[in-house]
Amino acid sequence: MDMQLTPAPLVTDPRRRLILFFFLMTAMFMATLDNQIVSTALPTIVGEFGHLDRFGWVGSAYLLSLSAVMPLYGKLGDLFGRKYVMMTAIAIFTIGSTVCGLAVSMNTLIAARVLQGFGGGGIMVSIFAVNADLFEPRERARYQSYSSLVLMASGAIGPVLGGTMSDLFGWRSIFLVNVPIGFIVLTGLAFMLPYRKPHRRPKIDYAGALLLALTTTSIVLATDSSELFGALISPQSIGIVTFGVICAITWVFVERRASEPIVPLPLFRNSTFSLLLVISIMGGGIAIGMVNYLALFLQTTTGLTPSGAGLLFILLTGGLVVGSLNAGRIISKTGRYKPFAIASMTCSAIAFALISQVHAGTPIVFIGAIMLLHGIGIGLAQQVPVIGVQNAAPARDVGAATGSVTLSRMGGASIAISIYGAIIASQLGRLGSSIPGVANIEELTPKMMAALPDASRQAVADAYASAFSPLFMTSCGIALIGLVAAIMLKPVQLPRAGEQKASPASATAEAAE
Repeated sequence: MDMQLTPAPLVTDPRRRLILFFFLMTAMFMATLDNQIVSTALPTIVGEFGHLDRFGWVGSAYLLSLSAVMPLYGKLGDLFGRKYVMMTAIAIFTIGSTVCGLAVSMNTLIAARVLQGFGGGGIMVSIFAVNADLFEPRERARYQSYSSLVLMASGAIGPVLGGTMSDLFGWRSIFLVNVPIGFIVLTGLAFMLPYRKPHRRPKIDYAGALLLALTTTSIVLATDSSELFGALISPQSIGIVTFGVICAITWVFVERRASEPIVPLPLFRNSTFSLLLVISIMGGGIAIGMVNYLALFLQTTTGLTPSGAGLLFILLTGGLVVGSLNAGRIISKTGRYKPFAIASMTCSAIAFALISQVHAGTPIVFIGAIMLLHGIGIGLAQQVPVIGVQNAAPARDVGAATGSVTLSRMGGASIAISIYGAIIASQLGRLGSSIPGVANIEELTPKMMAALPDASRQAVADAYASAFSPLFMTSCGIALIGLVAAIMLKPVQLPRAGEQKASPASATAEAAE
């Protein structure tokens, strides 16, 4: 059996590696925070620029461009070396942040958000790929868990930070603060990150990159159809889906002939890679896609205030921290990640099955325990797909594999958000205006709900509880699909530093067995 040595870490000095890791985490925090920090500042921005009809695009534009470029950046890192590709991404993000902060209209801001996304997507993918160069597989598991915590921290404090900065310094400050941070990170990487030259001549698959970008853009637009076109199924959304399918089929034919494909199709012959992509898609759907709906559920069904609901999210985040740190340490010691994928999906499936039975009046302690269980479930497998595909892919394709798994997680979240929104809208739509004192149940804020008579408030809470029940059962089904994929994984053991791992040929042979 052909074997190949695991490449030596790019930096051997532990202190220098830690400093580099700090710069990487700062860049990641900056890129992920920017998607969350805008949410609480948006009403202020709309108040200045108007155009409430383009409200959603300030967030969607960033997600759209970020998703479209992720696989391309992974491949560019494999071809040209990760150092300069990552520095380019940070520079683009910093320029985009500057233009956002200086925006003179809503259209300018949306265009600048697209530019920011082009940089943000490169930062997200390149960080995981650079981690693969800095740390050997088992040590990488521990550091990937720290990366996961940074991702969750940005999600937890982003809305609070955005609102506070907007109040104190104006909404432009939430973008302009990225400029000095971007310069510091660029300077640190320029002087401290070595350049590892790839052992092949760069050949960029422009056609494959364009087709994949169009396919991912079509998916994001299609899943956002209810907001963009007023209905999930409409002539425009059908046209976008058809266009996306044509692009996807064409992309497969192009990648088969390309000498340096954006996502090498032989990766899909390895069952480990394909199953981890499925786990990543399902994980994105139940982790990222569910956050806003859990917040809505808590405020409508239990009657909690926004701040009270925020306190319950501390249990979710706490569970995630506990699960992620412990999983990272144990994977680092044992080298086995399959048990954590199974445990993760099991915890989430149980959590959603339980919460689907929650009704108005259920003790808050019980709901808090369910959120803690779900948080632990997310944390246990937060880093598994990235670690798994980086080990399964040959060294020359680590960037492309990392980009694929990161994109699949974002895609899973986008599709799930659309499905959840359609379920809630259809369930609440059946009620009409049957509740006394409520003209449109979907326009009720927590303050308005608190002011309702007791009987009406109870009716609204019951209505939301019954609407959320099929949504949570859908999430349970998504988790069960991920569980089946996790059970089907091969019991791989990550190699230690300097050990051999299977070459592409042997990996393909193993997958065929």
